[in-house]
Amino acid sequence: MRKMTIDAADMRILSAVQQHGQLSKLRLSELVNLSPTPCWIRFNRLKDAGLIRGYHADISLDKIVDVSKVIVTVSLKGHQKSAFERFEAYIGQVDEIVECIATGGGMDYVLKVVAPSLSAFQQVMDRLLSEELGIERYMTYIATRDIKSAQPKLSCLMAESGH
Repeated sequence: MRKMTIDAADMRILSAVQQHGQLSKLRLSELVNLSPTPCWIRFNRLKDAGLIRGYHADISLDKIVDVSKVIVTVSLKGHQKSAFERFEAYIGQVDEIVECIATGGGMDYVLKVVAPSLSAFQQVMDRLLSEELGIERYMTYIATRDIKSAQPKLSCLMAESGH
């Protein structure tokens, strides 16, 4: 996939949005040190190009409700494109599965599942297995506490790649 070329001003805009979320035209221009209209034109170009996928609140679930977080590694029986597509399409429809990463190596996927209880998690797994998605084996790991959860800082990634 071809990467979009961005300059230092674009980087400042993306970093500001990543750190602060949705901002007014004036506040964004102040943060990135550009006049409002050119800043907003750049922002809209970045958004239209799909570089900004959305805005999210980081909600402290543990202060609202008890949940069970489980990491699940999954290996499929078949490794045809259609097997991966079927599995991924199903995973995309399961609300309790909040992350799914395709991996190379011993396992095909790593899932993060958040459910109201371990029995609710087991119901998610039972549904997953009953769909005959070609799961050969899976391993579950109960998360006991969150140590760190963050988005990678764009400025750190771009510095390493030479941009």
